[in-house]
Amino acid sequence: MQVLRRLVFFTIHASLFILVLPLVSSSQEPSKTTSHASKKDNNHKLSSKLMFEITLHGFLLWASMGFLMPVGILVIRMSNRVECGRRLKILFYTHAILQILAVLIATAGAVMSIKNFNNSFNNYHQRIGVALYGIIWLQALVGFVRPQRGSKGRSVWFFMHWLLGTAVCLLGVLNIYTGLQAYHEKTSRGIRFWTIIFTAEMSFLAFFYLFQDKWLHIQKQGVVLGNEPIMPNDQEISPRDKQKELKILTC
Repeated sequence: MQVLRRLVFFTIHASLFILVLPLVSSSQEPSKTTSHASKKDNNHKLSSKLMFEITLHGFLLWASMGFLMPVGILVIRMSNRVECGRRLKILFYTHAILQILAVLIATAGAVMSIKNFNNSFNNYHQRIGVALYGIIWLQALVGFVRPQRGSKGRSVWFFMHWLLGTAVCLLGVLNIYTGLQAYHEKTSRGIRFWTIIFTAEMSFLAFFYLFQDKWLHIQKQGVVLGNEPIMPNDQEISPRDKQKELKILTC
């Protein structure tokens, strides 16, 4: 467990270091080199192959960070109110499968980025992406070394798993937004529609996440707990009962 803690702390520190790397300025290069590079970038912008690769990269990262990962979290949260052992296993394995698929798809997107794109790390999207990939794989490793429930290190493991999962979700959503901005800068295409769609999706998932905690409380509002007697209100008392009450009071 101490080795796992050191690994977590090392990954977090390395990720923070990557995020605060100073930007390497290219303004000191000769003007000829700059003009040549700008022409080359313009040619890449017009390349249909590069456009397809950028679009596919964005789709893979959305499918991983923007869909499978959040849905997997919602699924495992449903198990908090489930007592049936068979249903618990179904929810757990569904969560595990969704998270594994998310890691594999994110890895495919990372390999595509390293292979086909200019990784100069001069923007937040690339730097956040590097940190995100490291935390994703660390989270997967932590998930595979899950101790048994009730064991000594279970609480520490659960806290680390929750912390890394939260970091992955937040960084993943943030990196999708920065990726849309990088796509706009690279291709000069509008991203307003996709930004609205993704924001609506995240809003719905966040609402469902919060609604899960309140659903059981909402169901209990109409349930009488214990053996408390149900007192009828004035509308439920019949006229005959009212006359009996008046006679008793006059006596």
